[in-house]
Amino acid sequence: MRLAIIRHAPPLHGGRLAGRRDVDADCTDVAAFAAMRAAVARRMAGAATVSSPALRCVKTATTLGLPHRTDETLWEQDYGAWEGLPFDRLPDLGALPPAQLARHRPEGGESFDDMCARVQPALRALSGDTVVVAHAGTVRSALAMVVGPTALSFRVAPLSLTILTRHGADWAVELSNLTA
Repeated sequence: MRLAIIRHAPPLHGGRLAGRRDVDADCTDVAAFAAMRAAVARRMAGAATVSSPALRCVKTATTLGLPHRTDETLWEQDYGAWEGLPFDRLPDLGALPPAQLARHRPEGGESFDDMCARVQPALRALSGDTVVVAHAGTVRSALAMVVGPTALSFRVAPLSLTILTRHGADWAVELSNLTA
């Protein structure tokens, strides 16, 4: 089984942390969308598609021409009190080891570990080749099935493709952060 995860197109967040805020996406880069459409067709022909219900994800899937269903469990991490803060006002947590960073929970929100506990069962339950259109946190949650909390160190660009393969219960990273 192959799992291809596309991070949504650049979010129109106004310089503020989006997380669970339902912001739009900039889907105007025709060349980037054509390249992603071709990459998905080449690697994942015939795969089912599921999307986070967030506007930025649904709009990205639609612009890619991917008929899809939505799944609430694929939402981005809930950053609680940090939601909507300008990026320059986010707290500096300093240098934390990956496992400690993964356990950190913003007030009223969820930790990366909490997000993984929500997202990973949904990904593991997929039975055939699937394209998921979701968020950077969702991509990192999938990567964490292979590398644990060090997945937080992966760059996940907007409109990028990450592919994992499953053999039995074991997952492997085939491709990470492919962009146009």
